[in-house]
Amino acid sequence: MIQYPASINRLIRNLSKLPGIGEKSAERLAMYLLQAEKNQVFELADSLKELKERVRLCSQCFALSDEDLCRVCSDPARDSKVICVVEHPVDMVAIEKSASFNGHYHVLQGLLSPMDGIGPDDIRIRELIERVSEGGIKEVVIATGTNVEGETTAAYIHDQLSGYHVKVTRIASGVPMGGELKYVDQVTLRKAMEGRHAI
Repeated sequence: MIQYPASINRLIRNLSKLPGIGEKSAERLAMYLLQAEKNQVFELADSLKELKERVRLCSQCFALSDEDLCRVCSDPARDSKVICVVEHPVDMVAIEKSASFNGHYHVLQGLLSPMDGIGPDDIRIRELIERVSEGGIKEVVIATGTNVEGETTAAYIHDQLSGYHVKVTRIASGVPMGGELKYVDQVTLRKAMEGRHAI
């Protein structure tokens, strides 16, 4: 049986450790990289190296950043009086892509989950309360998911901020655009009904 050289086997092994990449996919990727232009492969390698050397958490909101402050926190055009609380950096990126929010963010880096042993000290709730206690924040928008952990986290944050002069809101959830009611689950319909507003 013909085997690949050790360097290719090593690459296949390392690629197959990535989520969603099995051994066959890793083998295809390795063969692609072997045939690709040298500068393309070196640029990929450099970007991976830079990823590990430069990317860190923003010192203010805990989003991913190449600098001490992320682009949102350092942008003077953003409304620093409104903070949107999200679970992970990918949630922040999703909101940014919607172009529906012009304030600052606070990335919790997780959600409360007592069943998994994740309490308030394991995520960035304390830092959020510190930001609010410093003053100047008018509204905190909680944009966690509507699963049990997201709702628990939202309720906990609301409770913790109840002693401060800050408006705490929750993003609306309900029927998606273009969705037909007969295909929507009961929890989503209940949320949509509870969150109804004047038109």
